[in-house]
Amino acid sequence: MAISNELLKVLACPVCKSDLTQNKNQLKCKKCNVNYPIKDDIPILIPKN
Repeated sequence: MAISNELLKVLACPVCKSDLTQNKNQLKCKKCNVNYPIKDDIPILIPKN
């Protein structure tokens, strides 16, 4: 299932606070190019380090 546009508007990259875009089952930061998985329709926005 896709993340709603309303939710995408308020979500931000936890590393650089930039906007995220959805690509299938992950969210991608536009600025730092980091990918975050979506599991069971929940975005997992935990930075690796």
